[in-house]
Amino acid sequence: MTIRVLLADDQALLRSAFRVLVDSEPDMEVVGEASDGAQAVRLAREERADVVLMDIRMPGTDGLAATRLISADPGLAHVRVVMLTTFEVDEYVVQSLRAGASGFLGKGSEPEELLNAIRVAAGGEALLSPVATKGLIAKFLAQGDAGDDGRDPARAERLDALTVREREVLVQVAGGHSNDEIAERLEVSPLTVKTHVNRAMSKLGARDRAQLVVIAYESGLVRPRVE
Repeated sequence: MTIRVLLADDQALLRSAFRVLVDSEPDMEVVGEASDGAQAVRLAREERADVVLMDIRMPGTDGLAATRLISADPGLAHVRVVMLTTFEVDEYVVQSLRAGASGFLGKGSEPEELLNAIRVAAGGEALLSPVATKGLIAKFLAQGDAGDDGRDPARAERLDALTVREREVLVQVAGGHSNDEIAERLEVSPLTVKTHVNRAMSKLGARDRAQLVVIAYESGLVRPRVE
């Protein structure tokens, strides 16, 4: 299957560069370009995009608002959003993940990183750049926007629906580990891990692994450590 990619960035030069890179791959193609968030939402629907490379900062409807709109539309449930940021640490990244983005990449990432991110997101296996994303989430949640201790009681109560094993898997997911790594750590099969991850996402209302990480921190299941 060919991965259908939508480019959303207000800089035409960057869109052109991304288009050349993506279209050079045999398993993906650019199906549209948007210069603002509102256009990105419309094209995601019209062009049946699989993955949207979404700039966070755009005029009018920005990438954060566009991601919320995509995540809230049942007709776009299959669309995965990868946020693009100029800086490795961006104040909007955690909000983007909460809004439904599958992860983020810096615009200075290597071409292979970008292409791999598209494939990972399309496969539903995001979290992207797990170490950086995990550290970023910890940093911002530790600043206390979910309460004095960073713990959201409502999220914590929802964890009651998880089994002991699902909680164990969630802790590992929050650590940025892949299914294969978690399987090795817990001495179970990768298929069993995938089943637990899918059940946890269903019970917690998470679109993907990225949101599972956010929930793990917000609920207090995993405590942020800030250097």
